[in-house]
Amino acid sequence: MWDPQAYLNYDELRARPFHELLARVRARQPRRVVDAGCGPGTLTAELRRRWPDATVEAFDSSPDMVAAARDAGVAARVLDVTAWEPRPDTDVVVANAVLQWVPEHRDLLGRWIGELPRGAWLAMQVPGNMAAPSHRVVRELAASERWAPLLRDVRMRGAEAVGEPRDYADLLADEGCAVDAWETTYLHRLSGPDPVLTWITGTALRPIVAALDPAAWKDFRADLAPLLRAAYPPRADGTTWFPFRRIFVVARTGG
Repeated sequence: MWDPQAYLNYDELRARPFHELLARVRARQPRRVVDAGCGPGTLTAELRRRWPDATVEAFDSSPDMVAAARDAGVAARVLDVTAWEPRPDTDVVVANAVLQWVPEHRDLLGRWIGELPRGAWLAMQVPGNMAAPSHRVVRELAASERWAPLLRDVRMRGAEAVGEPRDYADLLADEGCAVDAWETTYLHRLSGPDPVLTWITGTALRPIVAALDPAAWKDFRADLAPLLRAAYPPRADGTTWFPFRRIFVVARTGG
C-alpha cells in the first residue's frame, strides 16, 4: 500500500534527483516517453513539458498512486513494472526511484534494452542508501523479539538490493549501450518532528505499513522514532541533516 500524501512530504527534495537524471537525457524529438513507476504523477508533467509533441505513457503498480496521478491530470494506468513491454516507438524510458523494489531489476534492464529501438534512451535512478542507519535500524527493529512474529514474512530491502554505478555501467555496456553512470549523496536539511521517520514512511517503511494494523503500526513508529533520533540527532535550530545517496544511470541503445 502506498500513501501518496506521505510520499509527497518533502516533494521538492524528492524531485531533485529526477531533474538531475533528466538533464542527462538528450533526446530531441522522441515519439513516446514512458514514466515507469510514475507515483502520484507530479513529475510526469515535467516529461510532457519537455517533450510536448511526444506521447507520454505513465504507469504504476499502486492503484492509490495511479488515482492520485489521474487526479493530477495524468493518464496513468495500473501496471507492474515487471510486466511492462515497450512499444516499437518508445524512445525514452524513465524509471525514477522504482527499480529498487524489483529484486530482478538487472534482468529487467537487459530485457528492456533488447526490446527498445536503436537510439532509445533509458534513464534510471535508485536510492543507494540501504546500508544507512535509516534503513539498518528499521531492519533490526523488525527482526527484534517483539516485532519478528508480525514482520517475519515482510521483505525488507537490504544493502544488496541495489548495485553500484559500475555494476549497471558494465551490464548496459555489455548490451551495446553508451552509458553514463554516477552517484550523488545529497545532504537534506529536514524540519519538523521526527523528520527522518516522516521521510521513510512514504518509501522504505511501506512494506511494514502494509503488514501491520493501525494500532500495531502506531506502536512500531513509537519504537522506531527514538532510534532514528539517535542516529540523526537534530541541530540546535531543530533541523536535521539527512544524508541520502542515490545512483543514476543513463544509457542509449546502439552505442
